[in-house]
Amino acid sequence: MIYLDNAATSYQKPRSVRAAVLSAMRECASPGRGGYRAAMTAAERVYRCREAAGELFDCAPERVVFTMNATHALNIAVKSLVPPGGRAVISGFEHNAVVRPLRALGANAVIAGRKLFDPADTLRAFSREITPDTDAVICTHVSNVFGYILPVAQIAALCRERGVPFVLDASQSVGVLPVSLRDLGAAFIAMPGHKGLYGPQGTGLLLCGAMPKPLLQGGTGSLSRQAEMPDFLPDRAEAGTQNVAGICGLDAGIRFVKSRGLPAIRDHETALCRLMARILERGGFRVFTGVNQSGVLSVCPPCDCELFAEKLAQRGVAVRAGLHCAPLAHESAGTADCGTVRFSPSAFTTAGEADAAARIALQCAEKIRKEAEKLPVSACEFAGYKL
Repeated sequence: MIYLDNAATSYQKPRSVRAAVLSAMRECASPGRGGYRAAMTAAERVYRCREAAGELFDCAPERVVFTMNATHALNIAVKSLVPPGGRAVISGFEHNAVVRPLRALGANAVIAGRKLFDPADTLRAFSREITPDTDAVICTHVSNVFGYILPVAQIAALCRERGVPFVLDASQSVGVLPVSLRDLGAAFIAMPGHKGLYGPQGTGLLLCGAMPKPLLQGGTGSLSRQAEMPDFLPDRAEAGTQNVAGICGLDAGIRFVKSRGLPAIRDHETALCRLMARILERGGFRVFTGVNQSGVLSVCPPCDCELFAEKLAQRGVAVRAGLHCAPLAHESAGTADCGTVRFSPSAFTTAGEADAAARIALQCAEKIRKEAEKLPVSACEFAGYKL
C-alpha cells in the first residue's frame, strides 16, 4: 500500500514509538496513584514527554496538558474563552473541531479571510474583524484540506496588540513547521499526537498560555480532599486516568521529529507534493497549489471524488476524499459541492511512492473516462463522470 493519508493519521510510525508503547504496557501503572515502582515509572515517563514537548514548543512542562486528540484540546480552549453567545473570529479554513464547539455555544463566529493561498488578504480580514468585543481569535496554522499556511505569527501579533486571546490549531503544522507558545503569546495551542508527531491515536496536547476551564471533572491524584478541580496546571485540565502507553509513544514520536529536524521534514513533504502536482496537472486534474503551502495536496479529479478515491484504493493507494471534516474550507475554495481528493505524504513516504501514486491516479482517471464514454449521458451525470 502507498499510504498518502497522513494529514488524517500518520500510519507508518518510527520503531521507537511502537517499542515505547509496548514497554509502557509492560512496566507502567498510572502516575500519581502510588509510590510503588510501576506508578513511579509511569510518572517519570509521562513527565519526560512533557519535557520533550516543552522543549519543542517553547513552554514550561507543566503548561503541557495531555488530551485525547486535537478536538479535545480545542474544546477546552474554546470553552475556556468564549462564553455562550460570545464573539469569536475564525479563519475561512477552520476544521469542524473549531466550528462545532462554537455553534454549540451559540457563538457569533465571524469568518475572516477566505482567499486560498493569499496571506495578505487573510491578514487584512483579521485586522478588520478583531474588535474590542472579541472574546477570542481562533485560527488554524495550516489548512488540513489545501495545505495553505496562514500568517499566524502576524495574526497573533494583532491579538497581542488589541488584548484579545489567540488560539492556534496546530493540527496540520505540528512536526512540520515551528510552533512556539512563547513567541506567539497564545492563550492556547492545540495539536494531535497521531499526525505530524508520529504518536499513537488517542493522544493530543494543549499548550496553555492561559489557565483553562476544566472540560471534565474527576480524579487527578492531587488534592483528593478537595471537591473542586485543582487550580494549577496541568492537573486542572487532566481529569481521570491518562493514556500512559499512548503518551510514552508520543514522547518517542516527538524525539523522532526532533532528530529528523522540522526543515528536513517540511522540505521532503513539500517536494513530494510538487512532484505529484506536476504529474496530475498533465492529466486534466484541477490542482490546488500555492507558494505558502505545506505538504498537503488537494485535487479535483475528472469524476466524483469518492469514486476516484475508491479506484485508487483498489490499486493500493490510500488517500482521503470528500470534505475532510472542513466544509468551511471547501466553501472558501469553491469546492463545497464536489469536495477534493487529498494526497498527504509523511517523512516515511518515498519519491518513488509519490511518483507511482500520481501515475496510478492518471491511469484511474483514464479508465474512468473510457467507462464513461460507454454510458448514457444521464448515467454519467449520476456517477459524477466528466466527459
